[in-house]
Amino acid sequence: MKLEIDRQRLNSEIETLAAFSDAEPPAVTRIVFKPADLKARAWMVAQCEEAGLAVRQDAIGNIFARWNGAEPAAPAVGTGSHIDAIPNAGKYDGVVGVLGGLEAIRALQRSGFRPKNSIELLVFATEEPTRFGIGCLGSRLLSGTLSAEAAAKLKDRDGQSVDEVRRKAGLNGNLQDVKLAKGYYQSFVELHIEQGPLLERAQMSLGIVRSIAAPASLHISIEGSGGHAGGVLMPDRQDALCAAAELILSIENAARTSGAADTVATVGVCEVFPGAVNSIPSRVKITLDIRDTDLGRRDGAMQTIERASQDVSVKRHVSIQFELLNADAPADCAREVRAALSDSCDKHGFQFLEMVSRAYHDSLFISRIAPTGMLFIPCRNGYSHRPDEYAAPEDIARASLVLAESLAKLSG
Repeated sequence: MKLEIDRQRLNSEIETLAAFSDAEPPAVTRIVFKPADLKARAWMVAQCEEAGLAVRQDAIGNIFARWNGAEPAAPAVGTGSHIDAIPNAGKYDGVVGVLGGLEAIRALQRSGFRPKNSIELLVFATEEPTRFGIGCLGSRLLSGTLSAEAAAKLKDRDGQSVDEVRRKAGLNGNLQDVKLAKGYYQSFVELHIEQGPLLERAQMSLGIVRSIAAPASLHISIEGSGGHAGGVLMPDRQDALCAAAELILSIENAARTSGAADTVATVGVCEVFPGAVNSIPSRVKITLDIRDTDLGRRDGAMQTIERASQDVSVKRHVSIQFELLNADAPADCAREVRAALSDSCDKHGFQFLEMVSRAYHDSLFISRIAPTGMLFIPCRNGYSHRPDEYAAPEDIARASLVLAESLAKLSG
């Protein structure tokens, strides 16, 4: 079996997909079920059908493109990622795993390989949290991690529910049917850019992921007391923004002092009311994202943050309330999938780095129902979720070759 990746075609397809965007190049904005995303999804389906794959979509918009194997009733070997993109993003996040996965299948087809288990490309719906406030919605439903009832109630900023939005996009099935049957996948492997600087620093072009960090997300509301910026003296103040600032620094400290570099915490949203220069802030809402590869350590940091909030509340005479949005468990990648990836690297003489995924991906949730692995490639300067995100064509092609070899090993 001689495998060859069509690097020129793959790079051209990445550029074509980037053109489906609501932002001016080089930025990419592709919000799930908005017009640009719907056009991109239709284009993607056409590419899969051109490759002779059997395509279906489920009720939340996950796209399945299957190359039927000699034993079509056997569990499939899956690969894939997502194509939705946050505002002002780049062209490689998720896309490399989708188009690289499609080219890996085409390379196997060209080589004359015939899989025993079917090989399936999966384009996950709404991986980014931009529209509905929760990431990996498609894979959460596929794995049963999130119930159909809870998903249907999620709303976007315009007040439209998931059910309303997906039906407008022509997806009329039942969300209860999205969950995959037990044993649907024999194994799953996701190709992705690292979204960090470690591979580039190590001068390695491939990374095999051994574990995936998982986030907890919280809304935190701080209620103080407003008043005129000139009329209320400093000893009498219950400034909600000052309390929020102190709490944010405590959040940073909790992550820094957890005992491990894998603990990270971020406050990325801060809403201040009433938002006037001459009015003392009476109410602040912040959103916390805290992650780790170790569940106990992450939850310990969360407890430290809660204790710090109690101290701030007493000190500044404010009320602080926490609302937990999600608290997902980390995952270890399956030994057999990692072995297939490392054997494929060895076969082609490619060096690789064993590493942790500090960003979480759809693979985190697929790992709940199937042996799962991830293959990383470097992105320049570690940049991601920004227009200057970049992955070298030779790295993408090399990883697609390793992916193809691994799919062949896993599918018999």
